This record gives sequence, structure tokens and C-alpha cells, in this order.
Amino acid sequence: MYVCICNAITDKQIRAAAATGISDLWGLQKKLGVAAGCGSCKEHAMEVLKETQRMSAAEPRVYRPAIA
Repeated sequence: MYVCICNAITDKQIRAAAATGISDLWGLQKKLGVAAGCGSCKEHAMEVLKETQRMSAAEPRVYRPAIA
């Protein structure tokens, strides 16, 4: 789904950026150009970013011993 119409940026692109470590609007603007036009997408872009961060933090960590 498009989040930023001005720059044709999707929620998938925002999620991918979050996976690289971007954690704030400034990082999204620098990497993707989100909210660099009219700015009406700023809040929705941040919602997608925060949702992605919550999901990645909630993923269970599974212990897998190394094979010797």
C-alpha cells in the first residue's frame, strides 16, 4: 500500500528500511524521501515504522546450539 503518494513509497519499503536499522522519521526521509513533499504521510509512515519495530521485538528467539 502506498504511504507517501508524492514519492511513491510503500509500506513494504518502510518495513525494509526498518529492517536495516532505521528507527525514526529523519532516517526514513534520508533513505526513502518519506514526507519530503507535502508531509501528509508523516504520521502514517511513523505508524508503519513503529509497528514494524514492535513486531520484530516481539519475535521469539530460539536457541539453536552450534554443531561442533
